[in-house]
Amino acid sequence: MLNIGFSEAVIIFLVALIVLGPEKLPELGKFLGKLSLELKKGIAEIKKELEIEDLEEDIKEAKKEIEELKEEQVDIFNPLKSKSKSDEKNTLS
Repeated sequence: MLNIGFSEAVIIFLVALIVLGPEKLPELGKFLGKLSLELKKGIAEIKKELEIEDLEEDIKEAKKEIEELKEEQVDIFNPLKSKSKSDEKNTLS
């Protein structure tokens, strides 16, 4: 994400020290640490929700496929239904 090397981090720290002063710098560090933790938690939660939605969609597709296979199985074991369906197709054509 952010590729900050050691030298860049030192420069940022020195600028923050000059701008904020030594009294406010620890408060800023705590705030940034808490912010980072909350962002990580939020991102993890969003990922879980997206995974759940994907799984629900996969389950719906699997149910459709199972129903289609059940219908095909009934047609295989009941030749009269298969004939009547094929007769209907032939008469419609």
